[in-house]
Amino acid sequence: MKINQAFAILQASGGIRAARIITESGVKLSRFSVWRMSRQLRRGIPVAKIIHQKWFYGIKFYTNRHTLDPRPDTETLVSAVISDCILNTSPCILDLGTGTGCIICSLVKNIHGATGIAIDKSRRALKVAKRNINNLGMNDKIKTKLTTFDTPHNYGTKFDIIVSNPPYIAHNDTRVNDGAQHDPDMALYAEDNGLAAYKSIAKHAKNWIKDDGKLYLEIGIDQGTDIKIIFMQNGWDLVKNEYDLGGVERVLVFQKAQL
Repeated sequence: MKINQAFAILQASGGIRAARIITESGVKLSRFSVWRMSRQLRRGIPVAKIIHQKWFYGIKFYTNRHTLDPRPDTETLVSAVISDCILNTSPCILDLGTGTGCIICSLVKNIHGATGIAIDKSRRALKVAKRNINNLGMNDKIKTKLTTFDTPHNYGTKFDIIVSNPPYIAHNDTRVNDGAQHDPDMALYAEDNGLAAYKSIAKHAKNWIKDDGKLYLEIGIDQGTDIKIIFMQNGWDLVKNEYDLGGVERVLVFQKAQL
C-alpha cells in the first residue's frame, strides 16, 4: 500500500497526529496491517500500543499491553535526577517498578558511569524491560530482578539514587483518560486512596539507600501533602519538589533524616 493511502485511512480513524506517528515509525504498511491499525485506532487503543514503540527522553522504547507506556510527565523525574548528577559520577541506581525500563535506561544513558538494578513484580513487564535494556546495549550496566518494593530484600549493595514511578491512582479516580484502559491495572492503581506504594517505599527504602543518597518519586495530582507527611513520619527529610510543564507538582526528592 502506498504511504499516502495508508496515511489517509489512518487519519480518518485516529486523526492526523496518529497517522503521522504510525507512517513515520517504520512499521509495515500492508493493506492488512493498515486495516488492523485503523480498527484499533477506532477502538481507542493508544498509538504506542499499536506500533509497540514510544519515544521517551530522546530514546525509542518497546512497549506492549503488559507495561505502562512512557509518559512525558515522567521525563520530569528523569530530568530532576540528571540535573543533580552533573558533579556526581558513577552513581548506583535502584528503579522500583521499572515497567518498560524507560527511567533507568534514560538515567544510565545520560549520567556518566551510572549503573543500576531495575525491579518489577510483573514477569511480563520485566521481560519488556530486559528487551529494552538489551536493545540499548546496557546489559553490562543494568540488572533486573523480579521482586516487589514491599519486600525487605537485600540487594548486596546500597544505592546512591532510588527512583520510582509507582502506581498512584486511587481506584475511584475518574480523571483517568481512556488510553489508560489499555495499560495494566497494577501499574496504575493503588490502595489507600493511591498512597499504598508510597507507604511501602517509605518503610523499606531506608534499608537500600546510602546515608547521603536521594530518593526521587513521581507523584499524582494533589498528592504532594499526603506523601510528604508519609515520608517525614517514616524518617525522611524533603529535599525539594519539581513541577512538570503543566505546572503540576510532579516529583518529590527525599533523603534519610539525619539523627
